[in-house]
Amino acid sequence: MRCSPAAYTRVGLLPDQFFWAPRSYAISDAVEYPAGAVHHLAEPDPMQEIYGMPEYLSALQSGLLNESATLFRRKYYLNGSHAGYILCITDENLSDKDSKAIRQAMRDSKGPGNFRNFFLHLPKGKENSVKVIPIASVGANDEFLNIKNVTAEDLLAAHRVPPQLIGMVPKGTSGFGNVNDAAAMFYEMEIVPIQSRMLEVNDWLGVEAVRFERPAMALPKTAA
Repeated sequence: MRCSPAAYTRVGLLPDQFFWAPRSYAISDAVEYPAGAVHHLAEPDPMQEIYGMPEYLSALQSGLLNESATLFRRKYYLNGSHAGYILCITDENLSDKDSKAIRQAMRDSKGPGNFRNFFLHLPKGKENSVKVIPIASVGANDEFLNIKNVTAEDLLAAHRVPPQLIGMVPKGTSGFGNVNDAAAMFYEMEIVPIQSRMLEVNDWLGVEAVRFERPAMALPKTAA
């Protein structure tokens, strides 16, 4: 028994007809499986019954949004050319020479190692004579953390996986509860139904080729 990857397996028009098509755009390269050589375990789909629909499809857009947010954040830091702030100086004591020196220092601060400090000395300056007006605040205005958290919750809900089973860190001090109880419940509610569907292979073959053992965490607890 071997697995035929669903990405390259195509269903034919005749009953029990399947094709192996690693190059889906060239049907002439497809190889037909012998009749009865493939057993198709399809997920239910209300719209069609040929290939089935994966359960994670409902959270696909959330996963893509999570990826886009991460790529945008990374490119934001790498390009080094975004407008970070406007430096506004209204003090009349600032000379043209000092103004040009500040402009040159700001130009030199871009690129690798651009997290630098400026020193500006105005002996007769007044309060609020120098203002820094942020334009693109990375930490507050792009909603990056909210996007990551919301999309992660959507993916967990679609797969119905307890967060402690995939190494998520709890927010605050409450925690996620006992990991053993969560794992046992996840096994009973999610893994067992999948295993039951996979046992169809035994009926198709006529022999017990697939068998599952219950993990220790899912076994009934005996009294001491």
